[in-house]
Amino acid sequence: MATLANRVYDNGLTVLDTEANRVDICSSEPTTYTAATSTNTLGNTTSISISAPADGDTSGRKVTLSAISGASVTGTGTATHYAITDTSNTRLLVTGSLSSSQVVTSGNTFSLTAVDIEIPDPA
Repeated sequence: MATLANRVYDNGLTVLDTEANRVDICSSEPTTYTAATSTNTLGNTTSISISAPADGDTSGRKVTLSAISGASVTGTGTATHYAITDTSNTRLLVTGSLSSSQVVTSGNTFSLTAVDIEIPDPA
């Protein structure tokens, strides 16, 4: 069975802890930084907190994006995905599906529950 030391996982996940500084809710899953922050975005916040790497829930390692509340909605539509980006280096770092889609209206606010981003141990 293959193994990876926690240090290998942690160095990958530390990018999220140290470089990620924006979360967007998006109308579809973005594949680029521009799609996440411009084309598909329906709202965003730069008030985010991502934990340091820790043991995963079942295996591997994880970081946790803390719950978000009162973030600005900048477009009207149905949010289906989230994107975490590094605006300093214009990098898309993580995308994922929302636990349930949200219909949002420009000028309102949105909330997200905490999200775990986990790298499992190799099989």
